[in-house]
Amino acid sequence: MTTHANLEQLLEQGVAGKRVLVRSDLNVPLDGATITDDGRIRASLPTIRALAEAGARVVVAAHLGRPQGAPDPAYSLAPVAARLGQLLGADVAFARDTVGESAHETVAGLEDGQVAVLENVRFNAGETSKVDAEREAFAGRLAELADVFVSDGFGVVHRKQASVYDVAKRLPHAMGGLVATEIEVLRRLTETPERPYVVVLGGSKVSDKLGVIDNLLDKADKLLIGGGMVFTFLKAQGHEVGKSLLEEDQLDVCRAYLERAEASGVQILLPGDIVVDTAFPGGGRQPEPRVVPATDIPADCLGLDIGPASGADFAAALADARTVFWNGPMGVFEVPQFADGTRAVASALTGIDGLSVVGGGDSAAAVRTLGFDEADFGHISTGGGASLEYLEGKDLPGIDVLED
Repeated sequence: MTTHANLEQLLEQGVAGKRVLVRSDLNVPLDGATITDDGRIRASLPTIRALAEAGARVVVAAHLGRPQGAPDPAYSLAPVAARLGQLLGADVAFARDTVGESAHETVAGLEDGQVAVLENVRFNAGETSKVDAEREAFAGRLAELADVFVSDGFGVVHRKQASVYDVAKRLPHAMGGLVATEIEVLRRLTETPERPYVVVLGGSKVSDKLGVIDNLLDKADKLLIGGGMVFTFLKAQGHEVGKSLLEEDQLDVCRAYLERAEASGVQILLPGDIVVDTAFPGGGRQPEPRVVPATDIPADCLGLDIGPASGADFAAALADARTVFWNGPMGVFEVPQFADGTRAVASALTGIDGLSVVGGGDSAAAVRTLGFDEADFGHISTGGGASLEYLEGKDLPGIDVLED
């Protein structure tokens, strides 16, 4: 079987008239049938457009949400197909199933240069099955719809799933442009970073970032920590954190990281002030934020953002960086009163003279929610989980299968 290392080689060999199955990541947030952030659709456009312009009959496979292996109208890709058509400026056909009668009819009706979207692959239990034979059976039915496979959904390459892994073993395959760019950027972060190299980590839990901290402590010059995870570090230093998010079972781990960083000359910067409230925002209650020292969080309060002095400190620590990786917001950025810390970090990244990488997930959502121009960042990843696993040093099944 002929394999293709990348999209450019595939295009050079010619795709006119061929059915090309593209695994994209179109897992966008929906409010009913309304897409609230189409960033992943826009990120998928270049590969889809390049194939269509080369005369391929493009068949897009993707998932949305977690529909538990059965059809669920709440997770239909119909709104996504409509938005893709708007962005492409061309009609996009939509199959009402993934490998059934509608899929076969829709693909058979494609002409050269046309695009179709299959219904959510996770409406089929075989997509995410832990049983190899079940995944392989579903992948076989997907492969019947195509002559070539292009992997372009970076947000799922860390999953050993039928449309990501197993189908690549059944068809000639190529790495899509989006995935190739993501891997190139991540290799720069782990193998050849320009220095100073600063890593900014936030989000809810230390446990979500253990592997990244462990792997990057030996590579970064500075590690800035905010978000909910900071309170476990503060507690590990002996400070009280009130009602703030805390992972008691990670206290020893955090102490070990602090000691290791000091021994190796890596600076771990924790916030010196915190924005707190007496309750988590929501339920119609108006937020009542106040700023307190990080070492003196009141017992009846919880931290919801890094404070203004910390935002300035973090920005200063980033000012001379040549390489920055940022994953995880500094606070509850969806609520304006607790968004300033995340805004300060994002703003600092726009001024980096070098490579600034926003590591997908909530960080990418924050950039868009807070109104930043995506062009002001070196790279905005489309896959938070996949980015983290790569930076942890883990193998990514959806990448490994392309390198045979």
